[in-house]
Amino acid sequence: MANKLISEMGLPRSIANIFAARNITTAKDALSLTEFELMELLDVGLQEVRSALKHALLLMEQHVQKEQSQGHLPTQLKGLDAALCGGIPFGVLTELVGPSGIGKTQFCLKLSLLASLPAHYGGLGGHVIYIDVESKFSSRRLIEIGAKSYPEIFHTKGMAQEMAGRILVLRPTSLSEFTESVQQIKVSLLQNQVKLLVIDSMAALVSGEHEPGPLRQHPLGWHISFIKSLAEFSRIPIVVTNQVRSQSHDESRQYSFQGQGKGKIVEDPPKHDSHLVAALGIHWAHAVTIRLVLEAKSGQRFMKVAKSPISPPLAFPFNITSSGISLLDDDGTELMGPDINSIHCQGHDDIINSDGGGLH
Repeated sequence: MANKLISEMGLPRSIANIFAARNITTAKDALSLTEFELMELLDVGLQEVRSALKHALLLMEQHVQKEQSQGHLPTQLKGLDAALCGGIPFGVLTELVGPSGIGKTQFCLKLSLLASLPAHYGGLGGHVIYIDVESKFSSRRLIEIGAKSYPEIFHTKGMAQEMAGRILVLRPTSLSEFTESVQQIKVSLLQNQVKLLVIDSMAALVSGEHEPGPLRQHPLGWHISFIKSLAEFSRIPIVVTNQVRSQSHDESRQYSFQGQGKGKIVEDPPKHDSHLVAALGIHWAHAVTIRLVLEAKSGQRFMKVAKSPISPPLAFPFNITSSGISLLDDDGTELMGPDINSIHCQGHDDIINSDGGGLH
């Protein structure tokens, strides 16, 4: 909106003409000037300047509201949706990072359900492509979440099968198969009215090709570029899960999940608080726009907004129930210092099988 042309903003013609004569062509150019600079430039009074600025800001606010209403997949988690200004954004990569069993796949199943729900129930009314690398996708669990969350829909005869049928599950067994799949996705996005792409999990796919360490990041260069361009091209939310790996002693001092270095991918949650980082390395970390970290401390799960261009770092305690992930606090707690990037696994074993949380 900042690049919107002055001529398209509906300003009085006399003011628009002066802006054009002074080579001020966009809203950004005009708003970068002070009120007194604008008074001198336009040779008008303070009231007229403020009226013009108010008009420009109103147009920008309306544009932002429109983008938020049309550019997000609401998660139905009130606190998280508020922090992300509407939910999982369209056109960018959103990453879920966390140890095995913490709830990443549970979150992806709920998002898949929401993307396929009719719009008047808060969904996107479309299809979903779910790339299930580790065979964790469960139609039965998806239907259970739907039946508990939206009984009025899922108790209708045949509706559960119809909803599940809107989700296309692909299970590539190698990086080459994955590459072939994603190259065909562009066509599917247009033909099948796809509203969500889930890749669960990218780290598992790459770790199957190479030994752990920096070398396994090498083949991701093309995939990072392709998936980012796919998000921008399709204007749909793309959600990718990522595993964690153990830190070296030196890395643990930095306690940053975006650090690089050799480490072993953690498939099973440790029994004590561990120094963990996200797999795939810093180049992948820079590619994602939103990073949500799922972790456990003292027997309680937390979802952290660890990276976002619009939200401060926040942590929300959550549970996993028969209806999916549920936040225990919609306000969240703002994070400072190393807590923003750290990934805890303390007490994870105590909660992994409780209240339907055994699924990943």
